[in-house]
Amino acid sequence: MKKIFVALLTLSYIGTSCSSKISLTDTKLSISDKKMTSETLILYQKLTKFTAKGILFGHQDDLAYGVNWKYETGRSDVKELTGDYPAVYGWDLAGLEKKSDKNIDGVPFDKMRHYIKEAHKRGGLVTLSWHLDNPLTGKDAWDTTPKSLASALPGGESHEKFKSWLDEGVKFILSLKDENGKAIPILYRPFHELTGTWFWWCKNNGSPTEFKTLWKFTIDYLQKKGAHNLIYVYNTADFNSKEEFLEYYPGSDYADILSFDKYQYSNPTKDNSFIENCQKQFKIMDEVAKEQNKIMAFAETGYEAIPYDKWWTNTLVKAIGNYKISYVLVWRNHGWQEKEQKMHYYAPYKGQLSAKDFLEFYKLDNILFEKEAAKENLYKNN
Repeated sequence: MKKIFVALLTLSYIGTSCSSKISLTDTKLSISDKKMTSETLILYQKLTKFTAKGILFGHQDDLAYGVNWKYETGRSDVKELTGDYPAVYGWDLAGLEKKSDKNIDGVPFDKMRHYIKEAHKRGGLVTLSWHLDNPLTGKDAWDTTPKSLASALPGGESHEKFKSWLDEGVKFILSLKDENGKAIPILYRPFHELTGTWFWWCKNNGSPTEFKTLWKFTIDYLQKKGAHNLIYVYNTADFNSKEEFLEYYPGSDYADILSFDKYQYSNPTKDNSFIENCQKQFKIMDEVAKEQNKIMAFAETGYEAIPYDKWWTNTLVKAIGNYKISYVLVWRNHGWQEKEQKMHYYAPYKGQLSAKDFLEFYKLDNILFEKEAAKENLYKNN
C-alpha cells in the first residue's frame, strides 16, 4: 500500500471542479495520519472539494434493519422511498471491546462487515462511532463514574484494558477490505459528543488535558497498530462559543473533520430554537474550520418519529443554511420499542407523515445520495 506523506498547507482549492484530477504529490490538505492510504487520502481530498457541490445524506444502520423489518437483503427504508440509498452509512463498534459477536444495537459484526463492503462497492461512504464501555467499571458508555477517563490514560489502572479494547477495534477495522484486498477508507468519530455530560469520556469527567491525552493516545495507537484508513471526525454536543468548542480540541494534527450532534426535541412549528442553535453552532464551527483548514459535518441529527410533515425542507435545510458541510446523518430506524412503548426512527419510510417532504428534500440540487456520490469515484484519483 502506497504511503503518502503530507505537509500542512492551505486549502486553497476549495470550490474547484469536483471532477478535476487530484495530485497526490501536491496535496494542500492537513491530515492526522501522515501514512494514510492513498485511497483514504483521495476520499478526504474529494470530500473537501465536494462541499462546493452539496451535502451527502447519511443514515445510521440503514442496511441492517428498518421499520418493521430486519436483515433482509437489499432493503433500506431510504431506498424504498426514494429509489436511492444514502450516501453515508453509520455503524457503531460497541461490543467489540468485550468480544461480542454483535454490537450495541444487536447488529452482528459479520453482517456489519458485509454491509460496509457492499456500500463501499457501490460508491458509498462509511462512518464509525464507538459507544465504548467504561474501562474502569466495565459498565456501558453512559456510566460516568468519576476518574473513568483518567483510568484509561497511560499509567492509569485501566490503561492496559483500554489498549486491549482498541486492539479489538483495530482487528475489525483492518478486516474491512474491498474486492481488491485494499483497506476501505472510514470516517471514524471517536469519543463523540464530548462536550456533553452523559458518557465516561465527556468533559464533566476529565480535564481538557486529560481528554486531549486520551484522544492523542488513541489515534497514535490505532496508527501504530496499522490502521491507516481512518479519517478522524472531532465531534461535540452543544457549545456556546469558539472557546468552548476548542477547549478539548486535540489540535489540527489530530482531527480531520469538525462536527457536532444535535437533535430536534420540541415542535418546530412552535419553537424555532433548533434552527437558531444549529445556525449559531455552524457559524462558530465554520470559523474554526477555516482557521484549521478542516471540513465540517452534521454528524448526528434527527427528529424522533418525524411528527412534522415538512421537517426535511422547512427545518433541517434551514438548520444547515448556507454552510458548506460534507455530510449530514440521521439516526437509526429501530421501529417499535417495547420497553418505551413507542416508535423510534429518524428516516421516513413509505407512508410516513414526512415521506412526501423527504422526496422533495431528495430532489434538492445540493442534497446528495449514493447515486451522486458514486458518480464522483470518491476513492479513485480521476
